[in-house]
Amino acid sequence: MEKTPIDSNAFVYPMPMVLVGAMVAGKANFMAVAWVTRVCMKPPLLVVALGGRHHTNKGIEENDVFSVNIPSTALITKTDYCGLVSGGKTDKSQMFDIFYGELEKAPLISECPVCIACKVYEKVQLPADTLYIGEIIDAYSEERYLTDGKPDIRKIDPFTLSMPDNNYWKVGENVGKAWSVGKNLKG
Repeated sequence: MEKTPIDSNAFVYPMPMVLVGAMVAGKANFMAVAWVTRVCMKPPLLVVALGGRHHTNKGIEENDVFSVNIPSTALITKTDYCGLVSGGKTDKSQMFDIFYGELEKAPLISECPVCIACKVYEKVQLPADTLYIGEIIDAYSEERYLTDGKPDIRKIDPFTLSMPDNNYWKVGENVGKAWSVGKNLKG
């Protein structure tokens, strides 16, 4: 099978949609982000990549904390809105029911099935973006989103982003057990 070259501005598929939160000048602000992933087990670290001019960056820089909130498909409209408007021009602090954990300046969204509060561990400046590597300090969910005490992707009902076509996608069906389905190929 012959491979066809595509644009080198390729993306990883899928990219989970989250709402990154920060306090900016004393107000909670949230932005829609798909460039987010877990990067270390111990300590538990995740990274978000944010363009340099975002209002949310100011709050992260000001307080050295941020939140990562995983919305369900029920929040797709509000999530998209948070990516369309800047907190510098639009007050997004009243869009959600907000709570705080141990990190008092990392606003968390009650309506999101999973909420994670992070302390900045390290910042990496790239030409157009800043990578904020955050150490997970608190993580919250509700019983209705858990199975056997663990987050259940079917109950969370997250959605993803595909680029460059810019579409949201619902998470599909389970296709196999990790670190298990390939065992039959081992000698």
